[in-house]
Amino acid sequence: MALWLRALTPYGASAICAGMRGASWPVARESASVGHARRVVTAQLSSWGLHAVADTTRLLVSELVTNALRHAHGPIRVNVCVHGAVLRCEVEDASPIGPVPRTAGIDAESGRGIELVGALAQDWGSDRTTTGKSTWFELAIPGHDQSYPAPTM
Repeated sequence: MALWLRALTPYGASAICAGMRGASWPVARESASVGHARRVVTAQLSSWGLHAVADTTRLLVSELVTNALRHAHGPIRVNVCVHGAVLRCEVEDASPIGPVPRTAGIDAESGRGIELVGALAQDWGSDRTTTGKSTWFELAIPGHDQSYPAPTM
């Protein structure tokens, strides 16, 4: 129920990490949502001046949102926050079943998403929540100045 209620929250309306820069958006259950998630995350990173991690973040958010759309039912939500020199992105969904890394065959058209996340992220994982799970990744922010205060949302 909590994820359902959060799914109705307007875009960018909540900070997900107390005391940190954060933003959160619901994701509609439609294929166009993958591109939309890429765009809103890119815009948020740009507003924070985090251009150095934008390309990798876009790719990995695409993979996690695609997995949520394919393998879970119910609401989906993307959360991003910055803590020090680390960007954390999470995709929440209503399924308690975590992602399973696998090796896709050379001709396979899918099955490489979690492998990409593992290869490109500094760290990643999946945590059970009261409403399903949160699959997340973290990226180091190169040259990030940790001394400035987080903007208010």
